[in-house]
Amino acid sequence: MTGPEVMDVAREGIWTLVLLAAPTMVVGLVVGVIIALFQALTQIQEMTLVFVPKILAIFVTMVLTLPFMGSLMSSFMARITDLILATG
Repeated sequence: MTGPEVMDVAREGIWTLVLLAAPTMVVGLVVGVIIALFQALTQIQEMTLVFVPKILAIFVTMVLTLPFMGSLMSSFMARITDLILATG
């Protein structure tokens, strides 16, 4: 493999990682902001209040996006396997 081909594979890998992590990270961010806003409005300063809703929301998001994540990883692995076989 040449340098540009390696860079293309690395770019695809990073882009795949971003697409896999984005749904859970966005949900975690949104739930964190909502809980922080709730705490600021009610003046409840309990530090552990954030963890349970955020964990549950991230878990539900992962369960719902699991088919998308699986197909994305499968297609990326198929492309990598094709590259390995082509350069073999």
